[in-house]
Order: sequence, then C-alpha cells, then structure tokens
Amino acid sequence: MRWEERVNHHLTRDSYGSNNMPAPYTGGCQCGSVRYVVTTEPIRLVACHCKECQRQSGSAFGMSMPVTKDSLTVTGLTKQVTRVADSGNEVTGVFCPECGVRIYHVLKSAQDVLALKPGTLDDTSWLRPSHFIWMKSTQGWVPVPDGVTALQEQT
Repeated sequence: MRWEERVNHHLTRDSYGSNNMPAPYTGGCQCGSVRYVVTTEPIRLVACHCKECQRQSGSAFGMSMPVTKDSLTVTGLTKQVTRVADSGNEVTGVFCPECGVRIYHVLKSAQDVLALKPGTLDDTSWLRPSHFIWMKSTQGWVPVPDGVTALQEQT
C-alpha cells in the first residue's frame, strides 16, 4: 500500500512529536493575504527529500503535515498548479498568488486528505517529523534524527 493510500485508509497520528500541541492551529502566507485554521490534529509530519520538494521549498527537503480536508478553512484568494510526482501521482499545490508561498497540496489519489506546509503555521515550535521519505534523493549532509522512520521512497 502506498503512503498516500495508508494515510487515506488509517487516518491515525504518529506518536513521534507531530501532535504535541492540541488543535486548533492557525497559519498563513508570508504577506498575510492567505490565512487558515486547522481544527484537527495532524495525521503525521513528514520531511520529503524528493527532488520536486527540494525545488518547491528551495531547500534540502519539504515538510508536509497531512490533515483531513474538512478540517481546514482557508480565507483569502489562492492559486493552484498541478504536476505529476515521482510516484506518478498528480499533486495540486495551492499557494498565495501575491507572495507565492505554498499553503498545502492535495494528491489526486487521496483527495480527502491534504498536506499542509507546516512552515506556514503561526507556531512551528512543536513540529517534529515522524518520517523522512524519498531518502534516495536526500542531500548527503542531512542526518536522520533518532526516532524518525526513513524510507527510500514514500512507502
């Protein structure tokens, strides 16, 4: 079973650090044009090391915090762009058209779950990834923290 299918099927939270602060959570883009509220705790917190997440984040990896779609309320105008991921899955990124900050993305194969970009939360102090995925594309200098599950791809 692929990662997005497991998320869609189980909808359970991992115990490693990603839910140390109870919901609700608030956040938004850099310029403040887009704001959101999430009313449920995250399913997990993932650091993805695929080349596309590196490109999108402008860094060594991208962070994703899957939550149920109905738990997110967004205010402000957004734009979307869709691409095909290394997994072959369609991914639609939702971002602020003013400052360009990605707010979340949705996988075509798991449309009842969206992956919020946790760096857009107002309080990021409690975030700890439970999984590192696409390690076959990782930058060699990125260590895997103790207690984090590292996967060569996404499953």
